Amino acid sequence: MEYFIELFLGGLTRGSIYALIALGYTMVYGIIQLINFAHGEIYMIGAFTALIVASVLTILGLNGIAILILAGIIAVIYSAAYGFTMEKIAYRPLRSAPRLSPLISAIGMSIFLQNYVLLAQTSDFLPFPALIPEFGFMEPVSHIVSSAELVIILTTASVMVLLTLFIKYTRMGKAMRATSQDKKMARLIGIDVDKVISLTFIIGSSLAALGGVLIASHIGQINFYIGFIAGIKAFTAAVLGGIGSIPGAVLGALILGWTESFATGYVSSDYEDVFAFSLLVFILIFRPAGILGKSETQKV
Repeated sequence: MEYFIELFLGGLTRGSIYALIALGYTMVYGIIQLINFAHGEIYMIGAFTALIVASVLTILGLNGIAILILAGIIAVIYSAAYGFTMEKIAYRPLRSAPRLSPLISAIGMSIFLQNYVLLAQTSDFLPFPALIPEFGFMEPVSHIVSSAELVIILTTASVMVLLTLFIKYTRMGKAMRATSQDKKMARLIGIDVDKVISLTFIIGSSLAALGGVLIASHIGQINFYIGFIAGIKAFTAAVLGGIGSIPGAVLGALILGWTESFATGYVSSDYEDVFAFSLLVFILIFRPAGILGKSETQKV
């Protein structure tokens, strides 16, 4: 039973990270029906930014918690700026173009950002400092769940609650929902659609960067390719739950995380991707719109 709980919490941690990234995919798709394949690279840039900031702050002699908070904040701001700029340069000029054009542009941005970081940094894995300390009260259960995993789960849960409240109750959140339903009508009632779309990219990029910082600190290493793998998994989670739906993205991410964790624990880590993608295919056969389905869920 203890082993089962360990796998369950491990899957919850994976799913939490996938959820942070999947929200960016699903929010952008919900607003402008674009699959932003460069979103995974924003996650990678967030991790690299945190590594650089953490290295500088360590030299300056700051403690672990201060480094974690400052590195996380700067990584979020820097990645949000990347997301904002990417939307301006690569997607906005193609907004009225056929849907294939921005899709190709997104793939191009993904490749560009990967190679940019490869040339600016290195192709090797770089060690990432363990910024999340081991808490004393976690010692009795440290063999089941680590302090880093607890921080990841609690941070993700807090972000989900805040994002849901933002979408439901704030003026801008309501504007995002209106834009996702009908952009022309949103313009007619005075909503600045361009501003809403930019904000969507900023929020999605910020969440991806936060996920990058947390998982890099937990795993302890990064390279230029981590965004591609995580991005594919998060996109799978978004499709699994019903792309365009915030609750669907979270549900899909958790199911994907648990599937990988139990497959690794009870079968073999070599087959975790096989189980995950087999589950995706199986569910989409019976639910092409995802588990929750577009018509039954709330879009951003």
